[in-house]
Amino acid sequence: MTQQVPQVPAPSTSPDAEPELAGVRNFRDVGGLPTVDGRRTRYGRLFRSGHLAHATGPDTAFFDSLGLHTVFDFRNAADQKLEGPDVELSGVRNVNIPLSDPADGAEFWRMVRDGNIDQLREILAEGKAAARMTASYRRMIKERAAEHSRVLHALAEDSVPALMHCAAGKDRAGLAIAVTLLAVGVEREAITADYLKSNDPHRRYKVRRGSDSPEAMNDEVMGLLAPLFDARAAYIDAAFDTIEETWGDTATYLSRGLGLAPETREALRERLTA
Repeated sequence: MTQQVPQVPAPSTSPDAEPELAGVRNFRDVGGLPTVDGRRTRYGRLFRSGHLAHATGPDTAFFDSLGLHTVFDFRNAADQKLEGPDVELSGVRNVNIPLSDPADGAEFWRMVRDGNIDQLREILAEGKAAARMTASYRRMIKERAAEHSRVLHALAEDSVPALMHCAAGKDRAGLAIAVTLLAVGVEREAITADYLKSNDPHRRYKVRRGSDSPEAMNDEVMGLLAPLFDARAAYIDAAFDTIEETWGDTATYLSRGLGLAPETREALRERLTA
């Protein structure tokens, strides 16, 4: 049987349906989002997803059909060791820009993966898990401005069409996408709405723990883990708040925090909006 590969939508045309990918979670085209000046993001220019390490043959054929110029992988070395490298895509430049330190919270994530219920209660209960996520979003905005700047300059120069991903496609990729959309003037509410799509059941990251026993994935465990794997408006709001608290407003963040000259922002708008 011949595999039917979805065709690339025209830049200004909404795709009929999202592809059913067997080995890649949380894929979507970041097109059709409204900007404050009446434009919309173009389809076929910017995509987001979880990692591509487990992409199947048909998945790979679909990604090849998108005509991608660059894949930005925001995973760190520990992530790549755990999940594996991305599959190779024809004619695509792969750029790895880690947006988290592999040593940061290593013990925490070991307990998330392997800890017993008492350990999980200690590190995650009573709002601790959600607080950790909020702090992580704030930290990425403040401490990863250079990396976000590098991504935006690359998009303005030659890297479109582009796909951005991390492990789940929710946090590191989610923030990189949010920053990109801010730079081209997408309405904040639309950025949040796109971010929250990562909660859709077919997109969600598949939580894996070290044990296959029923106790390792019971309702209490899953409840404790939920804040780590949810996309919550409070998380992306914390990122927006950090921009305002640190730089005063979005325009200053883009110009001083990320070093985007007016001509760079205009190049981004021309490449990503219509």
